[in-house]
Formats: sequence, C-alpha cells, structure tokens
Amino acid sequence: MKTISGLRKVLVAGSAVFSLSALLLIAAPALFESLLDLDSTPALDWSMRMIGITLVALAGNMFSVSLRGSDASVRFSGRVMQVSAFALGVLTLLIPTQLAWFSVTYALVGFGFSLAYTMAFLRKN
Repeated sequence: MKTISGLRKVLVAGSAVFSLSALLLIAAPALFESLLDLDSTPALDWSMRMIGITLVALAGNMFSVSLRGSDASVRFSGRVMQVSAFALGVLTLLIPTQLAWFSVTYALVGFGFSLAYTMAFLRKN
C-alpha cells in the first residue's frame, strides 16, 4: 500500500530529525536557545533538556511504529504527527522573541513534515 509505505518513510525521517534535536537539547540547551534568540537561564536549560528527553521517547516510538506497527497504528501515528508537525511550525513562529533564521528554518521543517504526511495520506493505495 502506497499510503502506508509513504507514512512509514516519513515517520523514519521524522524520527531522525527529532533524534538530532533531542541530542542538541540534552547536550547543549544553551546553544539551541541562542539559535532561537532566547536568553539562556538555568530554568530554560532544564526545560529544554526535559523536552529533549521527551523527544527521545517520541523518536523511538515513531521509529518503532514505522518498522513494526500495524497499518492502522501507522495511519494513527501519521495523523497525530501530521497535526503535531504543523502545530510545531506555528508554535515556533510564535516564539516570544524576534524571529531568527533558525526559528524560521525550524518552523519550515515542521510545516514540511506536516506536508509530507499529508502527501502520503493523499497517495492512492
């Protein structure tokens, strides 16, 4: 089925992107914050690391579903990620600081993944 095959590929790609983000958030939260033009504080560093750990779990689940999930679970995960990726793009653009090149790029990545999920859903079986 083309739809399921496409969704599995997008889930794997999304898992890779989230894994890279998670590593950066955990290892160097202040760098991530500076790329977003946010002032680094111990509290924000802690929050970024918490988000990073959550992304590890999400990336692992996305990868697992893409490899071993039933068609129904792949469709469900694809819908969740389609909406979540779009919301991530919107939320990134609403950052409480001036938009920097990284913020815009990160938002475009979110919108791009949402579009990729949408295109996979539109492919005929």
